[in-house]
Amino acid sequence: MSKPAIPNITLEACHSLSDIPRETWKRLAGTDNPFLRYEFFEALESSHCTSENTGWKPCHLVFRTEGEIAGVAPAYLKSHSMGEYVFDWAWADAYRRYDMEYYPKLLIAVPFTPSQGPRLLLDPQLRNALNPRQIHNLLDTLVGHLGAHSWHLLFPSAEDQQLLQQDEQLHRIGCQFHWHNQGYGCFEDFLGRLTSRKRKSIRKERRQVAEQEISFTRFHGRDLPDHVLAAFYVFYRATYLKRGQHPYLSRQFFEQIRQTMPEHLHVIMAIKDGKMIASALFLSGKSTLYGRYWGCLEEYNHLHFETCYYQGIELAIDLGLQIFDAGAQGEHKLVRGFEPVLTHSWHGIAHPGFHDAIEVFTREEAEQVMAYYEDAKTVLPFRQNDGA
Repeated sequence: MSKPAIPNITLEACHSLSDIPRETWKRLAGTDNPFLRYEFFEALESSHCTSENTGWKPCHLVFRTEGEIAGVAPAYLKSHSMGEYVFDWAWADAYRRYDMEYYPKLLIAVPFTPSQGPRLLLDPQLRNALNPRQIHNLLDTLVGHLGAHSWHLLFPSAEDQQLLQQDEQLHRIGCQFHWHNQGYGCFEDFLGRLTSRKRKSIRKERRQVAEQEISFTRFHGRDLPDHVLAAFYVFYRATYLKRGQHPYLSRQFFEQIRQTMPEHLHVIMAIKDGKMIASALFLSGKSTLYGRYWGCLEEYNHLHFETCYYQGIELAIDLGLQIFDAGAQGEHKLVRGFEPVLTHSWHGIAHPGFHDAIEVFTREEAEQVMAYYEDAKTVLPFRQNDGA
């Protein structure tokens, strides 16, 4: 049965979030996912974290039917590939070696956030009418109008995947590790599902943190004091400075989301001898806890695992959330009860020769990722009689 036709579907770009009515974005995006909130993107722009100067020029997409907004998507014109977590540096280098421009590129994604979720925020009637070929054609045409050379849509939801799935298009897969709540009432319930050896190992790690006389205090966004947020930012900034980089996000950004979307915000602070020594910031959605930012000034045994993973698991259990997404990569999460999950991205490359070469690369890469994904499932720490 063919999809109902909607005439006059157009796609355009807005170079400021303020060009899109707040209520329209809210109607299409909802409020369940913190990374899709209007307030989140507003904080990125007003704090100048996403700007032409940072290489993240706002270029948000607007779908119209009969002239009325029927869909939006967060998007940016990028002049580099930093902060994306789907790496295309080799593609850019290949263009450079042939004296061709790879940038600017159109990126459809949540900045600095390797978490799966909706990217095409469409009215249900428009979603039902669109097919993958139309989506790809609309994006290809827009790229040409923008003077870009490619488009990239990162970490889409399963629903968006169905709208992007087209055999001849460039599709990449990746592997992350997420923790799943099996109705646990407490952390010990979770440990009870692990093999004896893994259970003892985690208890030993947690005990060694406690033996260093480190304790933890949890702050909700509605009750997050200035001095705690200030300390968190020092730790967050240090994470980047240790690698010789500047942090992607400014203190103003965090202050603004504390004010405009505090219900999603959680900070866990590690304390020793009455002093704050490390911190992790989490954002919660309707069913998922997202572990996003962490930092410390001095290294302590197992402090990272405790602050970012075990404290996060306890927070997810207490909030009744089903999934804990602790960020990209990190196969060390496997032995701590995080399960492998496939992620996706879609890419439109304007140059036919490079398109064909990259298509070969993505097919070979997908075989390697799938092999890695299957291998990862064999080393999960759950007891076999749990069927994990």
